Amino acid sequence: MNSLASEVAKFLPSTLEEKIGQLINVRIGSNLPPIRTVDEDAERIAQLIDRCPIGGLTLFNGRWPSTRQVLEQLQAAAKIPLLVGSDIERGCGQQMHGMSVLPHAGAFGAASDKQQTDGDQLAWEFGEATAMEARMAGINVAFAPVADTNTNPRNPIIAIRAFGSTPSKVASMVAGFVRGCEALGVATAAKHFPGHGDTEQDSHDSLPMVSRDAASIATTELPPFESAVASGCSMVMTAHVAYPALDASGVPATLSSAILQDLLRHKLGFEGVICSDSLLMSGVRDRFDSEGELCLAALLAGVDWLLDVADPESVIDYLVRCVSDGRLEESRIDESVHRIAKLKQRVCLKPLELESNAANADMPAQLAQRVALQATTPCGTETAVALSCDKPVTCLLAKPFATPLDPPEQPFAAALREHFSHVEYFELAPGTDTAQMQAARETAQQSQQLVLAMIVKPAAWHQFGLLDYQLELFKELSQRPGAVVISLGVREILDQFPAAASKICTFSDVAVSQQAVVRYLAGE
Repeated sequence: MNSLASEVAKFLPSTLEEKIGQLINVRIGSNLPPIRTVDEDAERIAQLIDRCPIGGLTLFNGRWPSTRQVLEQLQAAAKIPLLVGSDIERGCGQQMHGMSVLPHAGAFGAASDKQQTDGDQLAWEFGEATAMEARMAGINVAFAPVADTNTNPRNPIIAIRAFGSTPSKVASMVAGFVRGCEALGVATAAKHFPGHGDTEQDSHDSLPMVSRDAASIATTELPPFESAVASGCSMVMTAHVAYPALDASGVPATLSSAILQDLLRHKLGFEGVICSDSLLMSGVRDRFDSEGELCLAALLAGVDWLLDVADPESVIDYLVRCVSDGRLEESRIDESVHRIAKLKQRVCLKPLELESNAANADMPAQLAQRVALQATTPCGTETAVALSCDKPVTCLLAKPFATPLDPPEQPFAAALREHFSHVEYFELAPGTDTAQMQAARETAQQSQQLVLAMIVKPAAWHQFGLLDYQLELFKELSQRPGAVVISLGVREILDQFPAAASKICTFSDVAVSQQAVVRYLAGE
């Protein structure tokens, strides 16, 4: 304990069990079955904190403002303050219902292209808006920004989550986001190191591999992470991805000391907290017989914070035994405890600001609307033309997967009805029956104004890209005169519709992006 810095003494555990507990993060709430809100999960976590010295939480499916009260109660119950992180790549509202949802990072990249800037200032605003609401909510770690350079159009899990496909552009916007977010006292976690942008598999359900050579990785994948480190990011999140050029053993970066220590610590000079991506993901979990063995391997590789541990009590018991039998040095644990304590001192003691002036309070929502409009882009050689608001319009919206949290219909429908006098709207999702499909096709074939919208975006454990029947139908209907094809997500899907009269990309499917493209169609 004497080796640990005295200025963070309040955040230092005293026993070995408590030290190990500080390295463990568990989830509160869930967007996946069985779905539960943070409020519904509060008692389980309170009981866990009472008997287990965990270091932090990952928040899913919160509610504003009740979830803030839950987090205050849990912080009061914890012996050492908790790091509360959340996947808020699209603003705090992504996980805290009632707060602002911002477009995907890809939309910010597209908006900066429209402005013909490197995007640093726009990304700063993005980080600032995210941190502003996160602090109000009780979240002190943003698992953002995505620092991956999305160079592979077949990538099913990064795509529009990245700022773009050019390393210099991504590096500039990552730097802006980090500075904007950290300036307001919310820690950032640049992810997924050393780069998930050139993969064709989803590390949630498999182990992807980046086959680039070391020199190519250095020029394509690493610049955004170097920029994040130079800009003061508090954390770097590991990728469950193999990089044979960096570690010939073929293990994912999360388990590679060559990548985490030799490259990230020594070569890039990162001194902050290395956190794993979720340890529930198949990219690492399937390699081990127990969660304890997985956590041991991650710690030995250089991970400080073990994210999304399912059974923290069993893991703590296992790691205590590892120290006893010499498989894990206590000094290795102390290194991570020290880094986490320093971070907690900085972000857990900063007073939360519940009040702000009206202009600041509206900033995240205003930014979301501005970026959504700027990112809406006509694609190809075709010219996107406004539709007539006084004539009937038919819209078919295809989504390749559905979740229990989806609204009864997408915001696109309400936006169309607001701007057009007569709307026929059909939503095609998995499970759409034959009668609905036929009705949609027949109505579309008779329509004078036809809009074909599709949600093609990355999402964990979900289908990427249209289902076969959706793609076939849209290819058929896109050949109709005047048909407008819209991607509420990736640009590349529009290449499937060469005969379309007009093609538009929004680079995001969030509500403001859906509303923005309808305004575009209406000529606003």
